[in-house]
Amino acid sequence: MLSDYKIILASKSPRRRQLLDGLNIPFEVVIHEVDEVFPEGLPMEEIPVYLAKLKAEPFTEELSHDALVITADTIVWVDGTVLGKPNDFEHAAVMLRQLSGKKHIVVTGVCLTSREKQVTFSASTDVYFKELSDQEITFYLENYRPYDKAGSYGVQEWIGYIAITKIEGSYFNVMGLPVQRLYEELNKF
Repeated sequence: MLSDYKIILASKSPRRRQLLDGLNIPFEVVIHEVDEVFPEGLPMEEIPVYLAKLKAEPFTEELSHDALVITADTIVWVDGTVLGKPNDFEHAAVMLRQLSGKKHIVVTGVCLTSREKQVTFSASTDVYFKELSDQEITFYLENYRPYDKAGSYGVQEWIGYIAITKIEGSYFNVMGLPVQRLYEELNKF
């Protein structure tokens, strides 16, 4: 599978690396920094796809004929608002309070880019949180590092264990990469 391509994962996320590694596909990590800014008014499911395509742009000039770049971006959507990555402790606490006791949607956009073509897709997962106490939020933020995570939390960390009451959709999408869908799309590519 995919033996015609040299796979490049363009992501700093250790979780995305772990998930792609779980597919048993050889890959290397190459990162280009981009400003993760999207136009106002984009529909929820288009925001992470737009950002994933933006992350792929720096690669277009340098790709060899046998290279395939995977870029991705994840957002959390609650009450009509996008929650990205928090700036600091207080910002993270505000985000977790916004998620407390509610359903939110985690959307990951993925972009597959080669010299010949580009394919994008997104996956959405509904996540339900119990009501969080200030003590639980403070404990999580003092003991874990959610500053590189959309919505200020990692589903695979303590907060995921105690706060999530239900998930509808892909658990791995909430971690940052919908690997089952990615596997299907890579096979079609």
